Amino acid sequence: MTRIGGAEMVDWNLAVATATRFVRPGPEISREEARAVVAELRRHAKASEEHVRSYTRMIPEGHEPEDTPVLVVDRAGWIKANVAGFRALLGPLLAKMQDRRGNGPGGAVLGAVGGKVTGVELGMLLSFLSSRVLGQYETFAPATRDLPASADGGGRLLLVAPNIVHVERELDVDPHDFRLWVALHEETHRTQFTGVPWLRDHLQGEIQSFLDETDVDPMTLLERLREAVQTFAGGSRPEGERGEDGDEGGRSLVEIVQTPAQREVLGRLTAVMSLLEGHADFVMDGVGPEVVGSVAEIREKFQQRRARGASRLDLALRKLLGLDAKLRQYRDGEKFVRAVVDEVGMDGFNRVWTSPNTLPTKAEISAPADWVARVHRKTGQ
Repeated sequence: MTRIGGAEMVDWNLAVATATRFVRPGPEISREEARAVVAELRRHAKASEEHVRSYTRMIPEGHEPEDTPVLVVDRAGWIKANVAGFRALLGPLLAKMQDRRGNGPGGAVLGAVGGKVTGVELGMLLSFLSSRVLGQYETFAPATRDLPASADGGGRLLLVAPNIVHVERELDVDPHDFRLWVALHEETHRTQFTGVPWLRDHLQGEIQSFLDETDVDPMTLLERLREAVQTFAGGSRPEGERGEDGDEGGRSLVEIVQTPAQREVLGRLTAVMSLLEGHADFVMDGVGPEVVGSVAEIREKFQQRRARGASRLDLALRKLLGLDAKLRQYRDGEKFVRAVVDEVGMDGFNRVWTSPNTLPTKAEISAPADWVARVHRKTGQ
């Protein structure tokens, strides 16, 4: 795809092959039970559409947004879909690195390392993540022969069947209720993007702004990655320096490789992602009592699972990769949505979807009253 020093920067096919080779096997399940799980997840995804639309009131009555496919996949299918997404998003950055540094000494270093090494590293990362994701709405999803997407080239909902079965067994909860509960969360994400036409382009623009600010000097990038390894191995943060959560411990990989300009973009992205994730949690718990009989038990057990992680290695990798920040997005975003809905109702909250200017800032996520004051006082309502 993109070459530096005569070698591909990322061997995408090798990334897929590596990830699928090292991915953990799923739970033991008979062929008949597997077919039943897939069929039930598809039914729940369809039923969730009406539940979410009725509760959120994001899509006007009589308006039918563009349809996006629902795919029930295994771990290998999730890996293939995400590699395709990474390839589409990172293509411009890799081309930029080639144009600016292809003939320099840094380019020679990356050329020596080679895309095969990078492909293996990406594959190992995806193999780790592929057994942990229950579902995902792929916003920037290029269509492939095996993985269809919406007509405009983006958007599909993935439900990872073996992971859902694994977690429902681990938590010892009602499997039918749990599958519907997961579908409600992911359907909320689909409703967010299909019901708010500008949201996809806005988010893509922010991500591209983040990538455009990437320091493309390969030597600098390698130095930052080396710092990441040292941090992961137990190195400490420079005196007085704190992470985005105020933690003085090791920084995540995301923090280490970003530039000051990227931190500004990341602040806006963090606010948007906190809103989207928190809104999904709020909706699935709001709909839950009416359609998911054991929602309280599921929520309690699932929250405990989120908090503790699977092992010490899992906790360490979550910190390195910045996954702890994602857990904070669920908590902080849900608190924001709940506080705003309590103050101004669901229709008042839905003003958040009016334009990019009505999205909450990172500071407002932690101070919902400030968002209410800014957005609602402007209109005198």
